[in-house]
Amino acid sequence: MFFVWLDMVYSSLFFFGKFTPLIDDRQGNIMPIIEVKNLKKYFPVTGGIFLRRRGWVYAVDDVSFTVNKGETLGIVGESGCGKTTLGRCIMGMYDFTHGEVVACNQSVSKMNLTQRKKLALGLQMIFQDPFESLDPRQTVGQSLEEKYLIHPRAGISFDSDIDKLMDQVGLLPDSLLKYPHEFSGGQRQRIGIARAVSMEPDIIICDEPVSALDVSVQSKILNLLLELQEKIGLTYIFISHDLSVVRHISDRIAVMYLGKIVEIADAQIIYDHALHPYTNALLSAIPVPDPELKKQRIILKGEVPSVENPPPGCRFNTRCGYAKDLCRKTEPKLFPNKNDSSHLTACHFFS
Repeated sequence: MFFVWLDMVYSSLFFFGKFTPLIDDRQGNIMPIIEVKNLKKYFPVTGGIFLRRRGWVYAVDDVSFTVNKGETLGIVGESGCGKTTLGRCIMGMYDFTHGEVVACNQSVSKMNLTQRKKLALGLQMIFQDPFESLDPRQTVGQSLEEKYLIHPRAGISFDSDIDKLMDQVGLLPDSLLKYPHEFSGGQRQRIGIARAVSMEPDIIICDEPVSALDVSVQSKILNLLLELQEKIGLTYIFISHDLSVVRHISDRIAVMYLGKIVEIADAQIIYDHALHPYTNALLSAIPVPDPELKKQRIILKGEVPSVENPPPGCRFNTRCGYAKDLCRKTEPKLFPNKNDSSHLTACHFFS
């Protein structure tokens, strides 16, 4: 747990920060607040007596997308598809193998340490397990005060800001004197949210923030995130495997499979007119509350291929009921739909 906390503090100290949306004077349009361009993250696989590299885990493989200020981009997919790795690469917790992350028209990888520290205020992260991300030896007050000590700001102190912060996330002031083990899961996640918004960021990466919580608590945390987004003007990258949760909070949705984005579009379009066979299979697995409404379930055959040895061509071809020889030989690229240029699909036959 200590190393998870240390990793979090290190990433907050040296990477990303306060973003200001750029405006294209010629068009009058707001430029994306963050751009991910051809991002790749490969982990080496070692073995033998001398631990020599014998392969790679292709966790994130050539992923590109943009996020506009004030919107929520949901990233969904099965466990092991690379969602969390993608989020941590954007956050700066992992050095990526290839590609770049651009913030405010600046390539973050080309920034020096001073620039990265200055930018560290604008991008924060909410972790999946709030207990693991909190130092068990520190009170809540000590954990929250730490960021104010690392990133001092003129006219803003922990003592002057803490009452407002606790009120924003729905926690009582006496919570500051307690330790993480004295709280419920939902309360601990509120502490994690408080720590993320304390620096008044522009972007928050939410890594499955409600997956470890009860359903009743999930709705409260999601409503809190939406409320903070409206009040502060936050931009979210929301990572989850739960499509019903993502639908509730997202403006656009990107679907990942085996390290790649296979479909990206507005949330309503994904749920009403999904094109990729994998996306439709995921949607068919969402439970229907009314038992009289029968829903045809799409059962995917076979196992998810190894990310160390992905299949050639389309990575979904081993489980797709529509796969042809073309799918097994040629990898499809993300192409816009002929009726909607914002709806991108990586499929030879459904695009």
